[in-house]
Amino acid sequence: MIAKETRSAGGVVVNKKRQVLVVSQHGTSWSLPKGHIENGEEPLETAKREIEEESGITDLKFIKILKSYKRFKISLDGGEDQSEKKTIFMFLFSTNQEELSPKDPENPEARWVNKAQVARLLTHKKDKEFFLKIINQI
Repeated sequence: MIAKETRSAGGVVVNKKRQVLVVSQHGTSWSLPKGHIENGEEPLETAKREIEEESGITDLKFIKILKSYKRFKISLDGGEDQSEKKTIFMFLFSTNQEELSPKDPENPEARWVNKAQVARLLTHKKDKEFFLKIINQI
């Protein structure tokens, strides 16, 4: 079976305490906030929309473009779902907003995590690798 190719965008969001935003998907896995790029949407717009949906954060200051990377979708059991291969575009943001209130029922929890703990919490191996490559830019 050939994997469906999709494009997603999201962000590494840092608060005043230098903590990083992570979100739960379906209550079974943890990732950085991101989601599918809609038709006609630019990746940066998608990143801002997804961050708001998955965490409630609207006060975002764009800092810079981070690297993009490819990975398979996370399956419901936390493994790889090879039916979908994503190209994920990531951006770095800062925020003064502390309170988290996810709006997306599929992403029921968001939390601030100390930078040094983020990679350990992320479920997908490629998400961990990406974060460890960019951690010094935060």
